[in-house]
Amino acid sequence: MSGVAETALRMGTRKSVMATTQSGRVGDRLTARTGRAVQLVGVTTFGDVSRAHLTQLGGTGVFVSELRNKLIEGEIDFAVHSLKDLPTTPDERIALAAITLRDDPRDALVSNVKFADLPAGARIGTGSPRRVSQLRMLRPDLEYVPIRGNGDTRIGKVTSGELDGVVMAAAGLGRLGRDADISQVFEVDEVLPAPGQGALAVECLESRTDLIELLKVLDDPRTRAAVTAERSVLAALEAGCSAPVGAFASGDGHILNLTAAVVAVDGLRSVRKSASGPSSAAMELGRDLATAMIAEGAGTLMGEQAH
Repeated sequence: MSGVAETALRMGTRKSVMATTQSGRVGDRLTARTGRAVQLVGVTTFGDVSRAHLTQLGGTGVFVSELRNKLIEGEIDFAVHSLKDLPTTPDERIALAAITLRDDPRDALVSNVKFADLPAGARIGTGSPRRVSQLRMLRPDLEYVPIRGNGDTRIGKVTSGELDGVVMAAAGLGRLGRDADISQVFEVDEVLPAPGQGALAVECLESRTDLIELLKVLDDPRTRAAVTAERSVLAALEAGCSAPVGAFASGDGHILNLTAAVVAVDGLRSVRKSASGPSSAAMELGRDLATAMIAEGAGTLMGEQAH
């Protein structure tokens, strides 16, 4: 047999609307830049079928491991993940071939009013300890409710009146076409995003050097430097993606400015630090900042979260 179907690259993705939408855009961009056809392959992950909250699941890798298994088994050629879902510990069999240009990294509130205008006792849904701890610093008088489910399901809890608001990634809402539902976007000095939030990771087998070269057209060097610094903080703190760690880096291509925070679950105590350094040393910048945070008690706050 010959033709497009034979040469189409098989792109693995989670099956949710958000995942298939964002992966579809990556596939379209790859086709536009290389001429290679892409076939989308939906994969169900453990994180998709479990009803437990991310803190109970352990967070890191629950949306990733099954896609990596499909790569190793040869059922797909490459996989697209939300970067913030990736474990910080590398798998030597897997290459992080590209990190896409980052969408809005911030968190957003879906509600009928601004965050400051919510009445005391209002119920706000989020599945993220990082968001809860930072939101509690701003509004300790609100009730924070753990939720799971896809974007439309979460927004539906506000529409139905079950919740007064939900907090989600602004990038995810944008990819779902739900920008109009956003009542407020939190600036990074209010709520630090998850490391890597807003960026997508493209992985393939380390042995597929031809494919690594092809996928490089999707890589954005500035985004890669920024998220490398953020994820280096996370790795040095030995924290998973469900931990209460926020980090954000930005720069001009030469110098990175990195801020990270660990906030206690009660929102009353935090360790927040910033540093700058060359983009070429992004990993060292994150590691050094984490070391400084640990010296100021960040590890103690994270230990409390774990128990």
